[in-house]
Amino acid sequence: MPKSQNEECPICGGVIWGGGQKVLIEGAKIRVCESCAQHGKKIIPTRSRKTYHKRPTSSRKKSSSSSSRKSSRSYLEPELIVVDEYAKRIREAREKRNLTQEQFAQRIHEKESLIRRFEAGKNKPTIELAKKLEKEYNIKLLEESDITQVNTNDYIKKKRGGTSLGDIAFIKKKKKD
Repeated sequence: MPKSQNEECPICGGVIWGGGQKVLIEGAKIRVCESCAQHGKKIIPTRSRKTYHKRPTSSRKKSSSSSSRKSSRSYLEPELIVVDEYAKRIREAREKRNLTQEQFAQRIHEKESLIRRFEAGKNKPTIELAKKLEKEYNIKLLEESDITQVNTNDYIKKKRGGTSLGDIAFIKKKKKD
């Protein structure tokens, strides 16, 4: 059976455009549309550990090489995302300084067409470019994401006969601040 290009959202029944969002709703990992993603916790795919081949040891001894290594962090740093109203903020920053799109782009060493697409809302700036825009024009384009890494095995209860979505899914509305 050929897979269709656009999947159906299991929550609202709408079409999932693009990749959709993989979220955890009451222990179930499901791919949903952008609007239904707010009902669950977004899942960050964990990278599998790669196996490395051991290098042949040289005749020289390394002095305290283990102490010079950076310690790995056991916690997640908050991920930065571009705000939804980035187009408006970029346009207002440019107009406030009475710059054309070409002049605005030259100051950050980017193409004019890219700025035009940002202002139209067709393209979203990358994190690096958003940082550059924030620094050059003193505007706020980045915010911390609410994405958390979740161990789904803690949520899924073992049950005879398997667990279905209906057994575990209860959509909770997030409280608005």
